[in-house]
Amino acid sequence: MNLPDQPSSFRRPSPADRPWWWRLEDSAGTEVSVPDELAGQRFTSQADAESWVGETWSDLAAEGVDQVTLVEHERVVYGPMSLHA
Repeated sequence: MNLPDQPSSFRRPSPADRPWWWRLEDSAGTEVSVPDELAGQRFTSQADAESWVGETWSDLAAEGVDQVTLVEHERVVYGPMSLHA
C-alpha cells in the first residue's frame, strides 16, 4: 500500500536489466523501423529473445524486416539471420 504523495516502488526495467535485443534489418543491413508493438523489445535472457523472434518473425517480415541480429548489450551474439526461407 502506498501512502499519498509517496512514489510507487515499481520501476521500469532498464536496458541493463534486459540486455538482449534484436537489431531489425533490411537485406542490406540497414535498421528497419517497425510499429511500436514490435519495436524496441528487450529481454532478460537469450532464450526469451529467441522465443520472441520465433513467435513474431512473420509479423516482422511483413513489416519489411529481412534479417535480424541478436545483440547482448552492444555485443553481437549472432546474425544476421534471414527471416526468409
